[in-house]
Amino acid sequence: MAGVLAALSNRPDEVVIRWQEGALGRRELFSAIVSSASVLRGQGIGPGHTVAILAESNSPMMLFVRYAANLLGATVVYLRSTNAASSVESLPDDQQLAILHETAASLLAVDPAHVERGRRLCAALDRPIDIATYASGYDMIDLSAGASDVPPDLPIAADARAVITYTTGTTGRPKGICRSFRAWNYAVATMLDAEQTVMLVTTPLSHTVGPIADAILTSGGTLQVLAGFEPGIVLDSIAAHRITRVFWATPQIYQLLDHPRLATTDLSSLKTLMYGGIPAAPARLQQAAETLGPVLVQSYGTTECWEIASLGHGDHSDEQRLASVGRPSGQADIVVRDPDTGAEVPAGDIGEICVSSPGLLTEYFRDPARTAHSLRGKWFHTGDLGYLDRDGYLYLVDRLQHRIKFDGVNVYPAEVEKTLLTHPAIAQAAVFGVLDADRIERVHAAIVLKPAMAVTTESLRDYVRERMTPRHAPDVLHRYDDLPVIGSGKIDKQRLHREVTSISGSAG
Repeated sequence: MAGVLAALSNRPDEVVIRWQEGALGRRELFSAIVSSASVLRGQGIGPGHTVAILAESNSPMMLFVRYAANLLGATVVYLRSTNAASSVESLPDDQQLAILHETAASLLAVDPAHVERGRRLCAALDRPIDIATYASGYDMIDLSAGASDVPPDLPIAADARAVITYTTGTTGRPKGICRSFRAWNYAVATMLDAEQTVMLVTTPLSHTVGPIADAILTSGGTLQVLAGFEPGIVLDSIAAHRITRVFWATPQIYQLLDHPRLATTDLSSLKTLMYGGIPAAPARLQQAAETLGPVLVQSYGTTECWEIASLGHGDHSDEQRLASVGRPSGQADIVVRDPDTGAEVPAGDIGEICVSSPGLLTEYFRDPARTAHSLRGKWFHTGDLGYLDRDGYLYLVDRLQHRIKFDGVNVYPAEVEKTLLTHPAIAQAAVFGVLDADRIERVHAAIVLKPAMAVTTESLRDYVRERMTPRHAPDVLHRYDDLPVIGSGKIDKQRLHREVTSISGSAG
């Protein structure tokens, strides 16, 4: 946080953050941070305390209250959303209340739009909790009323907890991922830029883009902040504000490519388009590279360990590499292990991707079983299946929990999905395993047909058999108008599995 404050001291009269309701100058942001820190310190907030934040989607308040709390050595947790791609839709009261209760937050900071909701949440807790806002005129703690002196340097332990990030991921139940000051600072350091970047923020500041925003401010850059991603507004913002960097979820690139005004919008200022969340379709990447130029950077990582691998600008011009997620990033070490034996597998063999990095989480909050399963020694077991080629490029295959074992042989649903999606009638496809009455795992596929297209179940089975093997051909096909998604565009296979088993009565 000291790096952000130092950068804000330079060119104090320049605007540093723009968003839909206005703009903040560097001096104003500096004052907001130190004032909030002063007030929080006066409330006894420091190491061992947790400050919860509830604000409008991508409100700048999310940044300066986090900076203030972290300056004092306190932990921060965001309540608005567990979605890494969009926080436009807020969590319901009961889930926000559960996070407040579980983290034992000492104080809840809200923006004016959430004053009443904040009061309601605090009243529902079984213990007293302070509530604050960055505005006068409310009968609560005023974060704008603090002193203007920079808080004294505190001896904050590098391994102390800086942030708890709740994310739904692919397992359904939100999990609290604890990151230390050391891990957070490592994430920021990997994104520092020598240029004074102008970054457009559209994904949640509570998740991946948070450390990137910190790095931009520390490097002397500026932020243009939107509540969410809407391709037309994004195009206008890039052109109007001469945006040089963005970070998007992979499906958002597709939305931009399909927008009718893309060809007529001036995007010449854009230097870096970072993307991640789910593996990208190579054909769409090639389209993006041809349309947007050499600006693409794919970032493969998880909230638990920050960036694992990166596919750089130059790699996007190599058709062979577009199916990969790149080479190891920063100080990340990658090994691929047999998920059954734990032994490292040779190049080209599929196994579980395991990572060692300074950016690793310290634990899953109050979940020692999950922590012990995923964090073994210095290695984090991602649950992703993939392989390394002989040049060190990493390729994703599927999630370990999605692997289907049929007759002693592994079937990877993502590979079957790719085959189904080459069929001219298929718009969307999701493949998953379901146990039948004899406890044999069968291959099921949920599909969405393109408009005015028709296909028979047997013809699709034959299509997969001919291009793969008989064991890959789906035993059962389910037709949908649209497939449910979670997070960064990931298909919600747990929901599909539940729906299928509840209808069929299959064991699961």
